[in-house]
Amino acid sequence: MAQVSLRNVVKDFDNTQAVRGISLDIADKEFVVLVGPSGCGKSTTLRMIAGLEEVTDGEIRVDGEVVNDVPPKDRDMAMVFQNYALYPHMSVFENMSFGLRLKHYPKDEIKRRVGEAARILDLTELLDRKPRQLSGGQRQRVAMGRAIVRNPKVFLFDEPLSNLDAKLRVQMRTEIKRVHQKVKTTTVYVTHDQVEAMTLADRVVVMNHGIIEQVGTPQELYHNPRTRFVAGFIGSPAMNFIPCRLEQNGAGLKVRLSDALALPVPEGRTERYRAAAGRDMIFGIRPEHLTEPRGGARDAACEFSAAPDVVEPMGMETMVFFGVNGTEVCARVEPSSVTGPGQSMRLCANVSHMHLIDPDTRLVI
Repeated sequence: MAQVSLRNVVKDFDNTQAVRGISLDIADKEFVVLVGPSGCGKSTTLRMIAGLEEVTDGEIRVDGEVVNDVPPKDRDMAMVFQNYALYPHMSVFENMSFGLRLKHYPKDEIKRRVGEAARILDLTELLDRKPRQLSGGQRQRVAMGRAIVRNPKVFLFDEPLSNLDAKLRVQMRTEIKRVHQKVKTTTVYVTHDQVEAMTLADRVVVMNHGIIEQVGTPQELYHNPRTRFVAGFIGSPAMNFIPCRLEQNGAGLKVRLSDALALPVPEGRTERYRAAAGRDMIFGIRPEHLTEPRGGARDAACEFSAAPDVVEPMGMETMVFFGVNGTEVCARVEPSSVTGPGQSMRLCANVSHMHLIDPDTRLVI
């Protein structure tokens, strides 16, 4: 097991800076997910931890020791790749045991380790098969098994579920989480899928343009994003962002979204926002916090009418899309509350979950 620390790590490719001085501490046995859009530097960061890319500047430490110049084979890390990287002519047993055989482990030890990993991953009945005889999910489990048998200090996953269909991705997410709970090895996982990040991670590292925007638990990132980027990236469907003006409302404040629509700021947020009164801001609210009016303690000040342009039935819920002063907004409602596109309906904003974002700094205030 191991602690991994990055200190002011930089990676340059010719004239392009892919990673811009990031620092991060990963605790022993922790499952950390690096998430962000393509080109944000997450895979490059993972490859630097693995030793597959040289660090341009800064330090990577494992258990307090700098490993910048340590070759990948000596870092005691196991990597699971997106494309499985299995040997097609070898059986499942041979693929899983390959690294141990290279290091001349005793046959009994190899058999014990492979058997244990196969049991954890439900591969015991497949050990004699070749990769071509396996499904995509089974191949990915074999790749995980090859990593597990090495009993490394750190597991590294590079978008391992990208090649799987949607149903299999859900199953494999569960498998990966179950395996981590059993083997409790420090894990760094890279994905562009924020749902994977939220469901798997102890902590999520949100990256953008080579920097770390925010680090936190899934709940922290969902409820308390620090920047507009994090607020929009975490959550599905994405948070709504509506230009607004923050106005005085007697002793309180209100958010003016259009000539016809203004929402009250909760009393608990008034002092935090008061310095921004009179300024143009960005109002952020998630679709799940825009619903049909519910419950007995309804707040009429937070209700308004809208005529959806698009209605998307999702089974247990329905997404409705409507315009507010030229901005498209998504709400998440009960199917029975929607009559159809163009038909007026009542909606309610749960303003206790609102966010105000400075349009200049793009920081959540």
